[in-house]
Formats: sequence, C-alpha cells, structure tokens
Amino acid sequence: MSKRKVLIVEDDQAIAELERDFLEVHGYEVTIRADGRQALEEALEQEYDLIILDVMLPGMDGFDLLRRIRETKFIPVLMVSARKEDIDKIRGLGLGADDYVTKPFSPTELVARVKAHLERYDRLTGVAAGTTHLQARKSRELNIRELSIQVDARRVTLRGTEVSMTAKEFDLLLFLAENPDRVYSKEALLDRVWGIENYGDSATVTVHVGKIRDKIQKDPSQHQFIETVWGAGYRFKV
Repeated sequence: MSKRKVLIVEDDQAIAELERDFLEVHGYEVTIRADGRQALEEALEQEYDLIILDVMLPGMDGFDLLRRIRETKFIPVLMVSARKEDIDKIRGLGLGADDYVTKPFSPTELVARVKAHLERYDRLTGVAAGTTHLQARKSRELNIRELSIQVDARRVTLRGTEVSMTAKEFDLLLFLAENPDRVYSKEALLDRVWGIENYGDSATVTVHVGKIRDKIQKDPSQHQFIETVWGAGYRFKV
C-alpha cells in the first residue's frame, strides 16, 4: 500500500518538524520546504496528495504560492497562519485553499484535518483507499444542459469551453450536481464537502459558491445552476 505524500511549506523549523513527526506516526510520507520559491518548484515538479501551506514565507508568500499551484494542481491545500483576520481567510479560500487553520493549533487537529480532506477528495474522485491520487478509478460524466462535469478527469466544460476550477470548487459543484433539486444548508455543505464538522464556518461555502457562479453563470439571462433558497441554503437546478 502506497503512503500518501504530504508537502509541508513552513519556515518555522520547530513547527514544521512537529507537524512532520505527527503525520509520519500516522503513516504519511512528508517533505518539508521552508522557502516559498523552493516550495513552488517542489510542488510543481513532484506529485503530492496534499499540501500544508504557511502564509508568511521567505521568497514568496503563501497566497502567491497558492495561486501558482492552483494553475496546474488540484489536490487539497490546507493554509496555516497566525493571522486570524477574516479577510485573510476569505482571500485564502478565494484563491483555492480547501481549509484555513489559525495558529496555534494542536498537531492532532492538523492530522484530523489532513485525514478528512484526503478521504473527501478520494470519495469525490473515486480514488481507492490507500492509493495515490494518480491511481483514480474511471468514473462517469455528468451533463446538465450546457454544463459537463467529467468526474474522472476532474474537468468542467461550459458550452464546450473548459472552465478552470480549484479542487474544492470542483468538489462542491460535483456534490450539488450529484444531488439535484435538494436544498442543502451552508452547514450541511461544509460537513458533506469539507467533511470536517465544527472545523470551519459557513463563510467558506459562501465564498466557494460565489466563485463557481462567477465561472459558470456569467450571463444573468441564462438559467442558474446553483440557486439560493433564502433562509435555507443552496440547490442545484437541473
């Protein structure tokens, strides 16, 4: 059984080594990089199942690094930072982070978040337990009006044109599309898609729904795919 590979990008050596030790105890293979530019090279050239990314880094900050990673990589990314301002969390999630954790946090909490994100990613991509994300099983394609979601390739096309999606945007869109005409509260979506109950807040869902709408609902005269049900949540309309 292949070990899941995690890249830790953290310039505080003590924190990085503590995170590594706890993850290795739980069976993960861990690489540490302390410089933003070196981490970008590592992330783009090597294959990882998940990245833990600090915000404040030498060479390139975590936001710029995340933006570059998301141009080609759609694996889970967990941002960690001592900065607790909502604007930083919204910025990180808006750039494609799957989670935003504020320091200090317990190593066991981090391991729980890593495990939950990998399990959610595996379930939504059809990856068999214990394999790497490159060993995904063949899955189906969803076609809803002019929107096509290719589950195995994690591709979204709108009227024949490919739409770039972050990992969690794709996961959220896929979950709603697989459960059409059902209303889900923000809290329910946070639990079902992020899979980490009580580890996040509803603003995470709001940000991601807004990003998806910007990408697939640009023409207000067209029928919406994700509808807001005021006071209740969101519904995917087929």
